[in-house]
Amino acid sequence: MPVSSDVVMGKDVRIFQPTLVNLYGCTIGDETKIGAFVEIQKNASIGRRCKISSHTFICEGVTVEDECFIGHGVVFINDKQPRATAGGQLQSEADWTVVPTRVKRGASIGSGAVIMCGITVGADAMVGAGAVVTRDVPDGAVVAGVPARLRAKAGVSV
Repeated sequence: MPVSSDVVMGKDVRIFQPTLVNLYGCTIGDETKIGAFVEIQKNASIGRRCKISSHTFICEGVTVEDECFIGHGVVFINDKQPRATAGGQLQSEADWTVVPTRVKRGASIGSGAVIMCGITVGADAMVGAGAVVTRDVPDGAVVAGVPARLRAKAGVSV
């Protein structure tokens, strides 16, 4: 099943094409909408009234708070130094530690953005499409570019 039985699903969650998602071991808040081709891994948490657009990858360790928008094709990362092998053997979960990431209430992340691990996207912040976020984004800030840089804060251009 694309939506595993261990998913904790809130009230009135809408998954538009449930056969085209991969959700397992995660928590989805009330009234959240999830598009096609979305993967949300175990130990990830999505808040209430969020919109998770198609082709998005939300990995273990990511917390998306209430009322957030995640655009099409957004990718979260949870490992600062990924490797396929350790000591010549394929790595397992025991070989690395999840680095948590937080998206605070009301934040919006534009399509195609990449969110590195260990950062916080602030409340009501906006991440531009295609940005690569490598540092914390302050509350109310607008960031864009590669790497993402501050473009505005709380409605004031910088």
